[in-house]
Amino acid sequence: MGRLGRLAASACVLVGIACAALAVRADERAAGDLPVEQVEKIVREYLMREPEIIYQALEELQRRQAAAEAERQRVAIVENQGALLSDPASPVGGNPDGDVTLVEFFDYRCAYCRRVVPSLRELLDEDRDLRVVFKDLPVLGPDSVRAARAALASRRQNGYVPFHFALMAADDLSMQGIRAVAQQVGLDADQLEADMSAPEVLQTIEANYALANELGIDGTPAFVIGKQLIPGAVDKARLEQLIREARSG
Repeated sequence: MGRLGRLAASACVLVGIACAALAVRADERAAGDLPVEQVEKIVREYLMREPEIIYQALEELQRRQAAAEAERQRVAIVENQGALLSDPASPVGGNPDGDVTLVEFFDYRCAYCRRVVPSLRELLDEDRDLRVVFKDLPVLGPDSVRAARAALASRRQNGYVPFHFALMAADDLSMQGIRAVAQQVGLDADQLEADMSAPEVLQTIEANYALANELGIDGTPAFVIGKQLIPGAVDKARLEQLIREARSG
């Protein structure tokens, strides 16, 4: 069951409990304690007479949960600024001294992550004050993990950004396919494969998992800019708007 399904199920239970409590309190005022069967009858009749209250309560509960989660994420972003913006193990693209930093959590097998690539590349070309932090978050199986390890290993050859975008366009993320991509962008494939087992590569991926969990990220892509967490694929116009807001803020 997904997060929304769990929320809906919890909400329905809470609504039922709340309605029962209201019915019991109302009846206690009228006639004291009642048998369970009578309470159940009151609740059932009330829900049949006013079914809209279930949906109203569910909507209000979801609104409150969404607001609480947004605030929790905002606080988590503030508390994890160092890990988000200044972790030396995280690759950086664009202007290293840019005035705005966009952090992306992504997976090389994620179709939505690939959909964002053209917009991100255009922004890096057009906005000379944009800094991008890449957070490899392989969540879609062994091919994702292999590609993330290869990408992080490419830093030892100072080739992360071109290799990253080449991997995002690659159909084959087997070791053979990764070696071919490495050669296409001018990397030493043998060195790359050897460096994939470096302890710091695996440590970086584990740190990204932990950070994503702390922020409440449960899918890719996800972006952090300023104090905002933006889940899912967003278009260039939305990214530009977020960058403008971060600069003005």
